[in-house]
Amino acid sequence: MVELRIDQESRIPIYVQIEEQLRSLILAGQLKPGDQLPTIRELATELRVNYNTVARAYLDLDREGIISTQQGRGTFVAGVPNAGQMAHLRRKKLEAIVQTALDEARRLGYTLDEIAAVFEEGMARWLHENGQNQSNQEV
Repeated sequence: MVELRIDQESRIPIYVQIEEQLRSLILAGQLKPGDQLPTIRELATELRVNYNTVARAYLDLDREGIISTQQGRGTFVAGVPNAGQMAHLRRKKLEAIVQTALDEARRLGYTLDEIAAVFEEGMARWLHENGQNQSNQEV
């Protein structure tokens, strides 16, 4: 059985948490190509989350070619992502993190100027604290 943990307090959407954990299990070799995943309903029940949340995670992973859903048979691990797919996946995760932060800031009433200023200050502070001066360095 696949063991995933959902942090209900996290600002990272639950479907993203599910996607990331499944990717990690596949990359670590704990889930291998051909292994069957729980059904959407089973995983939703186990995690105590909405069926549609798991369905979205599975759909995203299926579109990326990481899992394959076969009508009437189930959902299976399709393979380990190659370097290009991993770069794409990393980018998507970063976009989701940033979007979640932006959505929360806007929900709380911050202006775009306030958000941009705090982001720029935070990046400058982070770069200084980590001894990095170039914008293209890995974080």
